[in-house]
Amino acid sequence: MYRMMIVDDEEIITDGLAVIFGKMDLGLDIYKAYSGQEALELLHRTRVDIVLSDICMPEMDGLELMEHIRRSWPQCKIVFLTGHSDFNYVYQAIQAPGVQYVLKNEGYPKLIEAVKRALQELKDTMQVNDLIRQSKEQLNTLETLAQGDYFRHLIHSVKVDQEVAEDFSRLRIPLDASLPVLIALGSISDSESPRTYSDRQETALAVKFLSEKLLKERTVSLGVIDRYGDLIWLIQPERSRDLDRAETFEQLGKFLEGTFELIQQACRESLEVGMAITLSAEEFQWARLPMLYDKARQVQHYRAGDGEQMVQRVNLNEAAAPDPVRDRFLRDKVDTLAAHLEAGRKEEFLRLFGEMAGPAGQDRGRCNPYLTELYYTIALMLMSYINRWEADEAVGVSSLMQLEVHRTLGEAFRYLRDTAELLFSVRKSGEQKRAAGVIDTLCLYIEENLTRDLSLVRLSDVIHFNPSYLSRLFKQERGINLSEYIEDMRIRQAKDLLKRGELKVAEVGSLIGYVTPQSFTRVFKKWTGTTPQEYRTDMLSG
Repeated sequence: MYRMMIVDDEEIITDGLAVIFGKMDLGLDIYKAYSGQEALELLHRTRVDIVLSDICMPEMDGLELMEHIRRSWPQCKIVFLTGHSDFNYVYQAIQAPGVQYVLKNEGYPKLIEAVKRALQELKDTMQVNDLIRQSKEQLNTLETLAQGDYFRHLIHSVKVDQEVAEDFSRLRIPLDASLPVLIALGSISDSESPRTYSDRQETALAVKFLSEKLLKERTVSLGVIDRYGDLIWLIQPERSRDLDRAETFEQLGKFLEGTFELIQQACRESLEVGMAITLSAEEFQWARLPMLYDKARQVQHYRAGDGEQMVQRVNLNEAAAPDPVRDRFLRDKVDTLAAHLEAGRKEEFLRLFGEMAGPAGQDRGRCNPYLTELYYTIALMLMSYINRWEADEAVGVSSLMQLEVHRTLGEAFRYLRDTAELLFSVRKSGEQKRAAGVIDTLCLYIEENLTRDLSLVRLSDVIHFNPSYLSRLFKQERGINLSEYIEDMRIRQAKDLLKRGELKVAEVGSLIGYVTPQSFTRVFKKWTGTTPQEYRTDMLSG
């Protein structure tokens, strides 16, 4: 979903345009701002893809706003509303790429056409067909492979070598080994049909090259594929940006959150895969990379919902440290089993398990040393995940490490398979419970803060999810849109206050968050079929 912000110091124009575009099926989330400064505050809080703005406004005009947009969201498209007398403004605006202007007297069709054109430009930018072709061409290049191998070694090392600058230089890694770094972890979820290893590798590389194209606007970054087939991005601010360091990383965090949403959208539309993103909220030294990577994987597992379209920023320094022993398994194939279990790829897990356990079905006894070793290796891996996910009551472990209780090896491996399937169920149930808990917390906050700002951007700050994922998660859990739930809560409270008869109608509207009496009356009538005054009269007379 793309986001459009409408900016005009005349409230009637802003609200009118919001209504018009809100009724159109353009795939746009609409935001409103009544001044350049208010627009700037929103731009600092979330990604905006299209800005529709008056060019002449007091305090901060459209051109000054455009400069802020260019610094914060380089991919954003701008449509200016102008008058005939604004020639000097227009002349400056049309020199900038991605900017259109529409005369105010040209009417709505011309304006709608300009917005559609901006939307198409955005979609064209996000097409990844050329990037897929590039990824195929670069798949076997020494540079790509060498960089990936090096960082896979680095993130799985017990201790990172302090002398990494020389390695970076030799491998043409653009990052600075002397400066702190941010880490982002992207877990790609497959479509319903299982994908081969080469399919997943090709998809991951396409995402890697797309992300590098978008992230280079404001960062120095490198994406690599880890041993689970997930993507890791190592990111530093663009060195030419001469800003206060704390401010730089805070602004960078918002830029990354919005840019990764665009990457997720491209993945869904062009590659037909979803991706959950976990992004470190603070910088750290290279020596801490292995620990912070393991923490990012652990945090991503304990997420609310399925994670698709999720971008969560997490203070990894404060996250609980994972037990590194549980991330190291005895056999390569069991490593792959663990990766499938970790990522929730049930069909691939069961297919590989069937290949590994196939000989057990032909062995009638329990004395095959290889199969005995294999049994305990898989059992130990399952035990590790049962403990980590605190699933011992749901799964049961009483006989997991007791091969002798099974009559045959075939029976023993069927028991392991059943245990694994229970673990997959526990995983899905845990995601659903955490999602329900998050939404319950959100609903309580809404109920207690009906008079405050309850915009999607504000609520996403409260829950620490990006707006689009929060909206999707709420609809999944409650079956209605978040905005509808908020209006329903406000109308419920309004009815209660109107029944009491203690406050004027305008006071009731203000008390539940409506700025003007007209807005309150309009929304109340839309929901109930009667005006607030008519409702009060009916209740009191009855």
